[in-house]
Amino acid sequence: MTIAEVSKKYELSPDTLRYYERIGLIPPVPRSKSGIRDYDQSSCQWIELMKCMRAAGVQIEALIEYVALFQQGDSTIDARKALLIEQRDRLVARMAEMQQSLDRLNDKIRRYEAGLMTKEAILRRLQEQGGSQHGSNDF
Repeated sequence: MTIAEVSKKYELSPDTLRYYERIGLIPPVPRSKSGIRDYDQSSCQWIELMKCMRAAGVQIEALIEYVALFQQGDSTIDARKALLIEQRDRLVARMAEMQQSLDRLNDKIRRYEAGLMTKEAILRRLQEQGGSQHGSNDF
């Protein structure tokens, strides 16, 4: 696949794809005889992985380290696994923080809704009292 096709498929700019390759976030992409990038299935799988990991908030440095370890071969399996476990633990902690934030926002929204409902009830009572006292439903 060309860089334009990969860019469209993964919704990443060509500059981003080149950057990912340049810094080692994805292994070097195969090239055609004329030197043009020719993304194969393996390259696309790396892009999918990196896009997923970046969306999860995994730091670029950790991903570069992961790719470097991968390229060193099977002797780094334990190190790669440890790196992924560390990143997963960080993500779980972030998700817990985000859940706390969401819970707090939901609580604040419930309080506003309860407050508005209370004010509406007070206004209705005042309107009813005013209407019976003044013979009018205007408030």
